Amino acid sequence: MRKITERYERNKKRTSDSDRTASGSSRLDADLNANLERIKNELGTSPDLVIRRFKLRLKKELQVAAVYMDTLTDKNIVNDFIIRSLMSPSLPEPPDGIESPEGAFRYVCDNALAVGQIEAVADWPTMSLELLTGKTVLLVDGWDECICGNTMGGERRAVSEASTQIVIRGPKDSFSESVATNVGLVRRRIRTPDFAFESIKIGSITQTTVVMMYIKNIAKPPIIDEVRIRLRKIDTDAILESGYIEEFIEDNWLSPFPTIYNTERPDIVAANLIEGRIAIIVDGTPFALVVPTVMSQFFTAAEDYYQRYDIGSFIRFLRYVAFVIALFGPAAYIALTTFHQEMLPTPLLINLSGSREGVPFPALVEAFLMEISFEILREAGIRMPRAVGQAVSIVGALVLGEAAVQAGIVSPIMVIVVSITAIANFSIPSYNLAITARLLRFLFMLAAGFLGFYGVMLGLIMLVAHMNSLRSFGVAYLSPLVPVRPEQWKDFFIRLPHWTVRSRPDNVAERTEKMPSGQGPHIDSDGSGNAGSGGVKP
Repeated sequence: MRKITERYERNKKRTSDSDRTASGSSRLDADLNANLERIKNELGTSPDLVIRRFKLRLKKELQVAAVYMDTLTDKNIVNDFIIRSLMSPSLPEPPDGIESPEGAFRYVCDNALAVGQIEAVADWPTMSLELLTGKTVLLVDGWDECICGNTMGGERRAVSEASTQIVIRGPKDSFSESVATNVGLVRRRIRTPDFAFESIKIGSITQTTVVMMYIKNIAKPPIIDEVRIRLRKIDTDAILESGYIEEFIEDNWLSPFPTIYNTERPDIVAANLIEGRIAIIVDGTPFALVVPTVMSQFFTAAEDYYQRYDIGSFIRFLRYVAFVIALFGPAAYIALTTFHQEMLPTPLLINLSGSREGVPFPALVEAFLMEISFEILREAGIRMPRAVGQAVSIVGALVLGEAAVQAGIVSPIMVIVVSITAIANFSIPSYNLAITARLLRFLFMLAAGFLGFYGVMLGLIMLVAHMNSLRSFGVAYLSPLVPVRPEQWKDFFIRLPHWTVRSRPDNVAERTEKMPSGQGPHIDSDGSGNAGSGGVKP
C-alpha cells in the first residue's frame, strides 16, 4: 500500500510539473493557434465562450481572432464597434511597413477600432481577467500582445426604486448590482474634480471589483490610508456581497452594534462623501458601505433633509423614542409586574392583576414566549413568497395572540406590550440597528426578570460603557456626545435648518467649513422675509 501511495504521489507531482511547464508562462504566445488553444483549455467547455476568427486584409493577409464571453459582453458593441470596424472596407489606407505583425498590431490599435476604451496587454493573467470581466480580446497572429476592448454588458438589473430605504419625498433611484452603474449614480451628484475613487480586485476566485470613493481635500488622509490598508489586507477566495467586506474591516467584531453603515441609496452616499466620509462599493451588490460611522447615522433618513427642518426634527426624535421602547419595553413591564408593583397606580395594578389571573407562567417566561413567537412569525413572513408572506405574518400574529389569550397562556396586556415593541422596532430606519435592538431586548428582559429595575439600570450602564468604547476607523461611536462637541449637535437629536449647519464633523473631515455665515433668510425692517443675500447670522 505504501508503494502505491508513493507512486501516486510521484505521478501527481510529475503531472503537475508538466502542467506548469505547458501553461505556466505568464506571457502571451506569438502564435495565434497556441493562444486560442490555451484559452480553450483554461476555460474548459464554457458554452458562452465565443471565438471569432477572420482575416484582416492589409498589405498582406493577416489572421486575427476576437475572443469574448457571450454572457458578460454587450453583443451590439462587439458586432458594431469591433468586428464590423475591422472588416469594414473603408479603413484608412495602411502605411508602408505594415507587413510585420507588430505594425499590423499598432495599426489595429490606432485606426481599426471604434470602441471607446482599449488597452494593450502582454501578460496572460491580465488578459484572462479582462476576458472574464466582460471585455473583448483581440489576438493578432505573429505578435505576443493582445488588445482588450471595453465591451462589458450582459444581463443586469435596471436602476429602480429603493426597497429597504423608502422615502416619500426625494430621489427614487437606488444602486444596482453593477459597480459601473453605481459609480455613475454617485458621480452624477458630485460634479467636482476632487471626487476620487480607487479600484481593487479582492478574492482569488471571484476577483470582485471593490471601489473606494472619497472627496479629496475633504476626507482626512489618515482615514483614507486606513481604509485602503484594510481593503488590501483582505486575502480570501470569494467576495460575493458587501457584508463580506464589512466583516473583514470592522473594528470590533464582538460588538452587536454595527460600526459600518450600509445603504442602497446614492443620495445618502453622496451626502456622506460631502461630509468627509468614505464609501465602498462592491460589484455584485446594491448595498454600499460608508465609513467612519457614528451611532446617530442609524437614526437619520434621507427624507429628514428633504422635508422642512421642524418636521424632520420631530420624526427623528420619534425614532429615538421608538428605539428606547424597542429596547426596554418588555423589560420595563417585567420589572413593574414582578418587583415594583408599588410604582403602579392602584387601579392599573388591579387591572393588570386581573388580566394575569389564571396565567400559569411568570412575566419573564410569558414575555419570552410571545417575543420568540413573534420573531419566528417575522422571519417566516420575510422568507415566504412575497404574495403570501405579509398576509401570513399579519394573520398569524393576530390568530396566535388571540388563541394564546383565550387559552390562558399569556395575558392580554402582554400581547399589547409585544405589539407596541414590534411596531417601535419597525420605526428604526436602519435594519442593522433594528436587529441589534431585537437581540439586546432579550438580555434586558433577563436582567429585569432577576433583578427588576436594578438589573435594567446595571445593564444600561454596561451598554453605555460598551458603546463608549467602540470606534469606527478611529472615530468615537457616540460622537458628538462623547467627546462632547456642542457645535455639532445641530444635526444630532434634531435637525436645524441647513443654513445653520455651517461646518462638517471635524473627526472625519479635513476641511470643515461648508458655507460662510449669513446664508439664512433675510428679514426686512418691516418683519417680512425674502430670500435676499444679506441673511441673519445664526
